[in-house]
Amino acid sequence: MKVLAINSSARIGGQSKTELMLNHLVEGMRDAGAAVEVMNLHKKSIKNCIGCFTCWTKTPGKCLHKDDMSNEIYPKYLDADLLVLATPLYHYTVNATMKAFIERTLPDLQPFFKLRNGVTSHPIRHKTPPVVALSVAGFPDESVFDLLSSYMNFIYHGRLLAEIYRPAAESMRPLDGGEKVADILDATVQGGRELVESMTISPETMARIKYPFVNFETMAPIVNIFWQTCIDEGVTPKEFEKKEMVPRPDSIETFVALMGLAFNREKAGDAEAKIQFLFSGVVEGKCYFNIKNGNLEADLGSSDNPDLTIETPFEIWMDITTKKADGQQMFMEQKYKVSGDMSVLMRFGDFFGRK
Repeated sequence: MKVLAINSSARIGGQSKTELMLNHLVEGMRDAGAAVEVMNLHKKSIKNCIGCFTCWTKTPGKCLHKDDMSNEIYPKYLDADLLVLATPLYHYTVNATMKAFIERTLPDLQPFFKLRNGVTSHPIRHKTPPVVALSVAGFPDESVFDLLSSYMNFIYHGRLLAEIYRPAAESMRPLDGGEKVADILDATVQGGRELVESMTISPETMARIKYPFVNFETMAPIVNIFWQTCIDEGVTPKEFEKKEMVPRPDSIETFVALMGLAFNREKAGDAEAKIQFLFSGVVEGKCYFNIKNGNLEADLGSSDNPDLTIETPFEIWMDITTKKADGQQMFMEQKYKVSGDMSVLMRFGDFFGRK
């Protein structure tokens, strides 16, 4: 089986979640024996359709433009046994790059009018491959793909084999991932295998791919402090990631949520520790983190018999959290106070961190 996988995301090279999902789908397809070519459209020259209808009259089935679409992409598209269209969700539908590709497949059609299920349409000129649609979105709601799904189903009708839509995709990163994200990606690999073997994705596999591992209540606070930090620091998300920056919490609630995401289960191992924070200054209040058997219990309020208590102005600890200040230096300057088991403090970076 020959598969042409079209990727219209411009953010390739590690940041793109469209690319992340597509790579895992392609892995499964190749495992099942398919010959898969991945084509990144932003590296190609694809002129916009100008509506001249040359491909319908003067040169039937052949576009006027002499570019990568005519010379390379379109012939491979016609020769493929399966087409994957992978696009990030822009304004609730395909992005402009993917739209340009779709519009340039107009030579597929003849100009004549016919009825298809009672709706006016054009007859097909060429035999075209069945389609798999893949898209990702930042919002956690699956309904965010409704418009895209309607578009894909209308355009490709009976040729649409599967729709792989992954909400909350920006949370699919090492800091936030864990076992749930790993299973989503494993299921995407399995989906690729199933498409090659049976031209469909089983309901069980699709349910794993679309598993709602976050919701608005847990996601929104972290997303909002991430964007506010980008704004305050004047950086793009790509620059934020390259600099290994940390979102700056603006409340005890967002601090607790962030630390929950940063908890390193592997490095915590079988350690047991109860850590109490007492905040003062611009934000006052308490929170605690109880670590046991590789699990974390985190909440507002007080922990019973904490092993370590940290008394600190909120802004000082947020400077330490976001690497604006050195925790050891701040301790030496008595900017915050610590009581209890100092070995717990020494392991704080192991308990909470990406690495």
